[in-house]
Amino acid sequence: MAFLKFARQTIEKKLSPAGKCPPEGEKLSYDVANLQGLGSRTGQEDSFTVAGAFDAAAAREKGLLFAVCDGMGGMRDGRLASETAIQSLRQSFLNMDRSCDLAPQLEQSVFQASSQVEERIGGDGGSTVVIGILYQGGLYYASVGDSFLYLLRDGNLIRLNAEHNLLHQKYLEAVREGDMDPLPFQALPDGAALTEFLGMVGLDEVDCSVHPLPMNRGDVLLACSDGVGGVLSPEEVVEALEKSTAEEMCADLEAKIVSYCRPNQDNYTAIVVKCVL
Repeated sequence: MAFLKFARQTIEKKLSPAGKCPPEGEKLSYDVANLQGLGSRTGQEDSFTVAGAFDAAAAREKGLLFAVCDGMGGMRDGRLASETAIQSLRQSFLNMDRSCDLAPQLEQSVFQASSQVEERIGGDGGSTVVIGILYQGGLYYASVGDSFLYLLRDGNLIRLNAEHNLLHQKYLEAVREGDMDPLPFQALPDGAALTEFLGMVGLDEVDCSVHPLPMNRGDVLLACSDGVGGVLSPEEVVEALEKSTAEEMCADLEAKIVSYCRPNQDNYTAIVVKCVL
């Protein structure tokens, strides 16, 4: 039933009014950690970046950036695609005008990253992306592909972004036609095939927030490739994210992935951000 939740979230993101971020006197700080592993692959095609995590003054002035890009296996130069996207996104973040709304700037930065990947690889390779900016107590985020962005708040795990794959696309088409039953789509051939990714010719959809999501003390964000989110259950993710520190959370996530000993384990990358005062 995850598809119904994604459809509802997409609608709510378009209609929800902007929330209030924490008062000026309650400036959030962030505990940040990451993990990355090869899995059963011979090379690493994931890339990630964090900016502003270890400089409180810089985080207050420009915000904290985190992003994970998963280069697409089976296509040309997955590592180059993810690295190119990360470099572009990081530069766009540094150049953003903080006096203007960050949401459209973030969306545009994702399209720009896609154009740079397409130009460099020629449309024969690509990458997913999940990216967030924490600024003035609010979260701006965007994604393309099937990477994950989770929020753990008060023990409840919420997936903030929707997947761009054939299964989700077919379900949304059915919903628009009045069919609310997702079960027939579970056995859809190639349902996991991506319908949108950075570097594709004609990218036209980015899943992004319209307004900043106000963050609270104790909130935990997890941005990860499908080598993490597609392997661990929501219950396992919650158990990991309830650890005391971001570093402990990452260690627990990785221990859970390794314990499965999956012969086809994909590269795995994650960034954890815990909001503190």
